[in-house]
Amino acid sequence: MTRPTSDVQAFEAHATDAELDDLRARLAAARLPEAETVYRAEPDPRRWDQGVPLADLVEVVNYWRTGYNWRSFEERLNRIGQFRTTIDDLGIHFLHRRSPRADATPLLLTHGWPDSVARFIDVVDELADPRNADAPAFHVVVPSLPGFGYSDKPATTGWGTEKIAAAWVELMGRLGYSKFAAHGGDWGGNITTVLAGRFPAHILGIHTTFAEAPPGLTTAGLTAVERKWTEETHHFWRHRAAYAKQQATRPQTIGYSLVDSPVGLLAWILDKFAEWSDTEDSPFERISRDRVLDDVTLYWLTRSGASAARIYYESHNSLDPELRVDVPSALTMYPRDVEKCPRPWAQERYRQIVRWRLPEAGGHFPSLEVPEYFVKDLQEGLAAVLAANR
Repeated sequence: MTRPTSDVQAFEAHATDAELDDLRARLAAARLPEAETVYRAEPDPRRWDQGVPLADLVEVVNYWRTGYNWRSFEERLNRIGQFRTTIDDLGIHFLHRRSPRADATPLLLTHGWPDSVARFIDVVDELADPRNADAPAFHVVVPSLPGFGYSDKPATTGWGTEKIAAAWVELMGRLGYSKFAAHGGDWGGNITTVLAGRFPAHILGIHTTFAEAPPGLTTAGLTAVERKWTEETHHFWRHRAAYAKQQATRPQTIGYSLVDSPVGLLAWILDKFAEWSDTEDSPFERISRDRVLDDVTLYWLTRSGASAARIYYESHNSLDPELRVDVPSALTMYPRDVEKCPRPWAQERYRQIVRWRLPEAGGHFPSLEVPEYFVKDLQEGLAAVLAANR
């Protein structure tokens, strides 16, 4: 195991009272548009056909201004343990929770967009120190992607998923973890795939909720359900992915609104929590307002709306079509995720799938929507991966 280095510094999150007062003042002074023209009484998923309904946004804005407690989230981050280190001249922020168990395995968790380290805030402790003594334990590392949260914002192009994956290997080495398991969803799933494909000597195995098949595969031989998945994915990218096209082509333009207007930032992010969660109407059926606002407030206080959007500019559709993953892999396709990869397609890239699961509930943010199931699935998936590696 690599020896830890002194290039890692402890870090604490602490917004000033002036920053929080400014946020509340901006929320109080917000100018809102008229209501959507597809108004319907809740609950009804069609209420969201034009985006976040006015009534829902007003309710969340009022709570954000008068009831939400950012200090509670700050305290949780600080209690887990926060650090920063500099890799390729860029400051990288990360959470690091070491397990008390002697048999613990290093585990890297990578978030995506529009989330942050908040994606894993409710599962870190259970992964590091599980209540079930028979469950595997992990030394958990959760980095903030470049341009996200308390990581620095790249000042030049080049910080795409390939460079991020290489940086994560360097980061884990600095912590003394020359070999580790990795998990991710969304961009985190993409980066986890790159990690496993490019750095197999360092990766014990992976678990992902976002498998990406090589391009050009046909639907021949797929089941009816798998064909439906491919149709849904095609529909998503054709009709529901304007956010990705905007951020992949003009992140700076949308960035002005995301950094200047807390209501604009909230609406941009809340729209995705609503559309991508396993709910019938509102994302708050499964995810608390506090957890969504933890995420949005982190973006706001760190002014990272534009810099986070640039990961699409750097990496949209950039995964190497020839990349193959030979390390043990556990894949979970949640039913309401925006993309679900058929297993025959997944096997063309992930050559050693040791566990494949199709849960009954959950969407794009399973660690927030169904945290207890997510932890159990991750534990069992990584146990299968580690067993296959022996």
